[in-house]
Amino acid sequence: MNFSGWEILVVLFVVLLLFGSSRLPQLARGMGKSISEFKKGISEGGQEEEREAAEKRREQLRDSERLNEDELASADRATLNKPR
Repeated sequence: MNFSGWEILVVLFVVLLLFGSSRLPQLARGMGKSISEFKKGISEGGQEEEREAAEKRREQLRDSERLNEDELASADRATLNKPR
């Protein structure tokens, strides 16, 4: 759907008639703020996902370290309980 130059001008003229010249800068400012907040939210969402993935990896490492420690402790107990 391609718009020609005349169609865009007509739409802009109708917007100017509906909102008036004093309201248009406020609308444009609000749109700009909305776009910047949207971009900020997108980037923060990506950072949050990275943080969650890093925390999950840390938890997995802690769990594996605990398992290794438990295995070593049980092996130590087994060797201590062996009759000599």
